[in-house]
Amino acid sequence: MKIHELGHVVFYVKNLKNSADFYKNILGFNEIHRDTHTAMFSSGRTHHEFFLIEVGGEKEDKEFPVPGLYHIGFKIGNSDDELRQAMKELEENKILITGTGDHTVTHSLYILDPDRNEIELYIDVDDEWKKDPTKIVISTKALYL
Repeated sequence: MKIHELGHVVFYVKNLKNSADFYKNILGFNEIHRDTHTAMFSSGRTHHEFFLIEVGGEKEDKEFPVPGLYHIGFKIGNSDDELRQAMKELEENKILITGTGDHTVTHSLYILDPDRNEIELYIDVDDEWKKDPTKIVISTKALYL
């Protein structure tokens, strides 16, 4: 068996409207379906890449890190200009940027969705990792935009 690509991600969410609106209006996902308890999104690459299911309740406050999802990375472009534009849009929408990072092959912004799931918004800046996979594991540096 061989995995060819990440197919989709599913989140249980506390409030479907808040979460679906965040992913549609803030992150710009194309919403392809919404009903009373679910919302489905696709960029067009596949039938759906992102799926939300409303379960209500509160996410337990746990000391970090705990087993489970750490974050999901969404590629948003290939230039720092695109990352700067994303940063501007996030700030205009009062979305807190919880971190940034220069990972050598990517530059990243980190935010939280309405259920406090961490989202990495990144751009590819170097494809040398294809020839030298060790570039992927170089320590994270400060990101200067």
